[in-house]
Amino acid sequence: VRPEVAFGADLIAGFPTETEAMFENTLDLVEACNLTWLHVFPFSPRQGTPAARMPQLARSIVKERAARLRATGATRLEKFLAPQVGTSTTVLVEKAGVARTSQFTEVRLDTKHTTPNTLLDVHITDHDGTRLLATPVKEVVMNDRMETIA
Repeated sequence: VRPEVAFGADLIAGFPTETEAMFENTLDLVEACNLTWLHVFPFSPRQGTPAARMPQLARSIVKERAARLRATGATRLEKFLAPQVGTSTTVLVEKAGVARTSQFTEVRLDTKHTTPNTLLDVHITDHDGTRLLATPVKEVVMNDRMETIA
């Protein structure tokens, strides 16, 4: 219904007693939910917690699963970023050279002549695998005056 909406999730890899089948279910869920942003944590026991008393997975398995989840996340992010190249959108400038789309995607601007907390129309020229790259294309309201960018 809203293809422009992007979702993310924090995921723990290698929780005690996690089987390969359980882990595969997590990977399937990432795809089924069309998650864009993954924040992956390899499980590490914390003294005094119930999980610390459970049978632990080998660290090599935990690290390998975290790496697989991160790779899946990178692929999902690529699928989200790539179709935006060549489009135009409005971004919110956070600081000189950095902005965010309405989906919270980071955008690196090819100019430093932007003022924080302003809206800026941009043309998406590329992506670097983690963020969009853009060129300003229109005037932006800055401090109650108009300034032409580009």
